[in-house]
Amino acid sequence: MFHDVRGQGPDLVLLHGWAMHAGIFAPLVARLEPHFTLHLVDLPGHGRSAGAGLPLRLADAADAVAAVVPARALWLGWSLGGLVALQQAAARPEAVRGLVMLAASPRFVRGEDWAAGMDAAVFRNFASELGRDYRGTLDRFLMLEAQGSDHVREELKLLRSEVFAHGEPAADVLCDGLGLLEDSDLRAALPSLAMPSLWLAGRRDRLVSPAAMRAASEAAPQGRFVQVESGGHAPFLTHAGDVADALLAFAADCPP
Repeated sequence: MFHDVRGQGPDLVLLHGWAMHAGIFAPLVARLEPHFTLHLVDLPGHGRSAGAGLPLRLADAADAVAAVVPARALWLGWSLGGLVALQQAAARPEAVRGLVMLAASPRFVRGEDWAAGMDAAVFRNFASELGRDYRGTLDRFLMLEAQGSDHVREELKLLRSEVFAHGEPAADVLCDGLGLLEDSDLRAALPSLAMPSLWLAGRRDRLVSPAAMRAASEAAPQGRFVQVESGGHAPFLTHAGDVADALLAFAADCPP
């Protein structure tokens, strides 16, 4: 597992989203380095952890991250990384000082009692298209991530520049990740979360509904919802200052 350490201060783990790697957080890292010891981890099969030989499953990924980062850290997960962070917070609350869900939801697809999710067919379609048009399919997903942002061109450019920065993620790993986004449902864990949680949404996000994140924050006993008004699915790329300010305020209220 690739693990890079930057900055100084309280420990903060950063977990990236589908098809990406920890380098995607560069704009946010620049803002947070003076305030936190940042633990940048590439998830199994992604980036510089491509050869780790670990399956991309929530419990396994959470265990692998926990093995390389300090206990009692703040855990931040963006998109798919949010599921990993929430899994760790629910399974090992003693190891997580605070949880930050950044454009992430306990359930990504909608169902009978969860109307604010994506259509499951979207994830199935991306998975079926990967084998036929690998790069085109990835690019379409990046376009979906950038949609809604008031800096959509800049955000898309940043996503495109990073996605292959450390090689091409294997198609089977990407399919596993899409499966996690489609099948995972961690809502039952919310009422028993033992630590403060911040649910940080982009108002214009086309992948994760801010309404779903607000509902999740209300189900968590110490949940807090913050919205970046002009942000899309990756608000930390073009609104890093807003995201950093929300993180600093949240961290100040977390127990030592």
